[in-house]
Amino acid sequence: MLLPARLSPKQSTILKGALFILSLGPVAVLSVNAFTDNLGANPVEYLTRATGTWTLVFLCITLGITPVRRLTGWNWLTLTRRMFGLFAFFYVCLHFTTYIWFDQYFDVQSIIKDVIKRPFITIGFAAFLLLIPLAITSNSYLTRKLGAKRWQNLHRATYLVCILGVIHYWWLVKRDLTQPIIYGSIVLAFLSARLLLRGRKPKVRPRPVATAREPA
Repeated sequence: MLLPARLSPKQSTILKGALFILSLGPVAVLSVNAFTDNLGANPVEYLTRATGTWTLVFLCITLGITPVRRLTGWNWLTLTRRMFGLFAFFYVCLHFTTYIWFDQYFDVQSIIKDVIKRPFITIGFAAFLLLIPLAITSNSYLTRKLGAKRWQNLHRATYLVCILGVIHYWWLVKRDLTQPIIYGSIVLAFLSARLLLRGRKPKVRPRPVATAREPA
């Protein structure tokens, strides 16, 4: 059965609730592993890698919503974009907190030196800073205050954040580049799709025509 182009208010609520719970799954698993001492030989590295990876996952999902919606006509996907974007910010905050707390122990001077001397941290920190205004302006009030055009222009920074996130991962890994290549390919595919679909009208599915009932 084909998915509908639009959902009823009840279906929208159920969908968003289910996706919200699923999006909390990774942090729930990490929490359980932490409490059961199941984070491997290097817990800090495990937490840092895991939260960074899930940040990229949610960024890719957010980036892919518009092209998938335009190709399929599933307009209800727009209901999930803000939530997935905020979950990307949530996981990047966990990623950054893990670094400054468990790796650097809140040593500001050491953090500054690290950001300056290690390019992959510089790139990652830049991506984190770019995400902050996007998260702040994701509420309805600021969206209205900024206006649609300015809001859209600001949130186009998501494209740059995704690219910086892939570069950050690529420079971090160094040897096994399999996962950075996968995420880089996904980001490239979604960005290319957005360029190709720019100016094209979204696919609209015809609504079913009600047929008259036959007399009893």
